[in-house]
Amino acid sequence: MTIGHYASAVTSSAVMELLRPFDPHIVGTLPLGLAVSGSDVDIVCHALDPNAFADIVWSHYQSADDFVLYRWTSGTRPAIARFVWDGWPFELFGDQLPVRQQRGWIHFEVERRLLALDDGRLRRAVSELRADGLKTEPAFAAALGIPGDPYLGLLELAAETDAELRARLAACGLG
Repeated sequence: MTIGHYASAVTSSAVMELLRPFDPHIVGTLPLGLAVSGSDVDIVCHALDPNAFADIVWSHYQSADDFVLYRWTSGTRPAIARFVWDGWPFELFGDQLPVRQQRGWIHFEVERRLLALDDGRLRRAVSELRADGLKTEPAFAAALGIPGDPYLGLLELAAETDAELRARLAACGLG
């Protein structure tokens, strides 16, 4: 299994077609080009009815390796499924919030924006931190010198303009 071939697992699983009613979007390290061994295929969905989402996921993937399906007990109570398909771990996240309002999507978007503004130094710094075992958001926060909760810190960055993000990169010696 190589990092670049996750698309074949997405295609063979038919996950994007099956979840089309839930506006599926692949997020995370794979599309950002920051994956490490063990990275999963993260898909966020708008599941106005998380039970309907869970029913579709259950009916199509319950026999997949390492399948689990559960609901959070707080907030909008999203449904989450994990399984392995063609050697790739998948995580499906179905929330009542539209995708563009979900934290996972907002984190992904700000990370994508930062990498688009990057001259390569941020990507290298985050990649090194990821290789040392940090999750994505903590790696970005560490590279950018963001104190406190890295997940909240990245949510706050999402409101910044590209000019403000460039200035932040420059102030950290990353741009």
